[in-house]
Amino acid sequence: MSSLLPPCPEPEERIGEPALLQLGSAADEPCLRADAARNRARLLDAAGRLIAEHGAAGVTMEAVAAAANVGKGTVFRRFGDRTGLLTALLDHSERKAQAAFMSGPPPLGPGAPPVERLRAFGIAMLRRCVDELDLQLAAEADPVRRYSVPPHRVHHSHVVLLLRQALPGADHDLLAHTLLASLNPVLVHHLTRQCGVSLERLENGWTDLVRRVTAPQG
Repeated sequence: MSSLLPPCPEPEERIGEPALLQLGSAADEPCLRADAARNRARLLDAAGRLIAEHGAAGVTMEAVAAAANVGKGTVFRRFGDRTGLLTALLDHSERKAQAAFMSGPPPLGPGAPPVERLRAFGIAMLRRCVDELDLQLAAEADPVRRYSVPPHRVHHSHVVLLLRQALPGADHDLLAHTLLASLNPVLVHHLTRQCGVSLERLENGWTDLVRRVTAPQG
């Protein structure tokens, strides 16, 4: 992830929905010609299908070119190498995810009560994580940087916003970290791949967690 956010503000400074994070370089998708942008999206969609079918190991420049029905040179010119392709794929996925919870239809997007949005956010994150688990694990930051990388900070700010609306007076900053810990790709890998936990059970667990955290006290 090439973009960096400014220093993390104190919780009381986060008063609105975070802006959509542009993860790629300044010369990326927004500046492409329409046909070039369509070709780039087609290549990324092809790479996404390969990951879903064969895991990240199945994504090679040659395989993506074949799946998108273009020449291998086209893929190299657009992404440089396999690392560039995987980074672009994760950025593309992150942009779509952020657009969905910041400006998409409810209950994930604005317009639904905060608890419903929080529930929908976790379920969407879990489904995305399971769908592209190998890719997310490959991009997982080292422990020192895990909580400062741009995507995590956007997710954290979003959960803080929803918790503020649902739970006035709570320690929203720490509670958001606690909730997001249950959506971490490393944990999802352990539960699904090593323990055989189903996605349905993870979704039900998240729904139960949100219900317990946001239940009226007293």
